[in-house]
Amino acid sequence: MPRITAATIGEHRAQTRDRILQAVSRLSRVQGIDAISMTDVASEAGITRTVLYNYYPDKAALLLAFTERVTHYFIESFERELPADASPAERLRAFVRLQLAGLLAHPHPGAADLSATLGPDAYQQLAEHVAPMQAILVGIIADGVESGDFHAPDVAATARMVLAVIGAERVPLISGTIALEDASAMVTGFVLRALAA
Repeated sequence: MPRITAATIGEHRAQTRDRILQAVSRLSRVQGIDAISMTDVASEAGITRTVLYNYYPDKAALLLAFTERVTHYFIESFERELPADASPAERLRAFVRLQLAGLLAHPHPGAADLSATLGPDAYQQLAEHVAPMQAILVGIIADGVESGDFHAPDVAATARMVLAVIGAERVPLISGTIALEDASAMVTGFVLRALAA
């Protein structure tokens, strides 16, 4: 029976979940999420595979939990870094920079590869976990349209295109072909020119 080091079983379980998700984060930077195995995660977290399976029954469940954590971190960072009176352009710059930093910090395959790896049901759940980030971008664009700073006849479609442009920098960032600040400036400049009213 594993030793419980926390004051309560609930705290122990929370600490173990945290260790597991930290292990996924570390491994994703070294080998990419698609190459991570449950054995790798258990070893990195300092637990057995049996313990890992008690928390996450399969890789899809593990990746969903990890994605949810990263999404919460992104939203908290976005809200913390921006003053309430930031312009739509300032908010868009922050969004792009944080998204690109997230791609670099937590390398993962593109949407098509993830769909093939996880299967359609898990991929749909993954899409639901990242929906709050997409909602932030839709809000930024809608505010920009309302203020007259942006021109976007279809805000939702425009948000999808902006996310695609951000995603296009995934491989250059991960491979080190482009630096984060350069990618951020390039993507932001391109998007703001495209949205110019």
